[in-house]
Amino acid sequence: NGKIIATAIIYYIKIAIRGRPYALLEGFIVDENYRRLGVGTALFEKSIEVAREKNCYKMIFTSGTDREDAQKFYEKLGFKKWGLEFRKDL
Repeated sequence: NGKIIATAIIYYIKIAIRGRPYALLEGFIVDENYRRLGVGTALFEKSIEVAREKNCYKMIFTSGTDREDAQKFYEKLGFKKWGLEFRKDL
């Protein structure tokens, strides 16, 4: 029906010292009506596949501290909590 049910944007950031880019995932959203149906897993797997094709050495993204269910989902996919995000809204 042409309805967008999920989105993901990948930015590739080149790191000269590494000689390879890393993937920054933004805007990863699955419509609430389509959650727990495999859509998010499929989109994450495709995002990882595309990042590997671009020779990225890692993929990173942020998640709000209050999003415990989402974080459990990310950990199931093999992601680890790493570091802290420092932010200043402009």
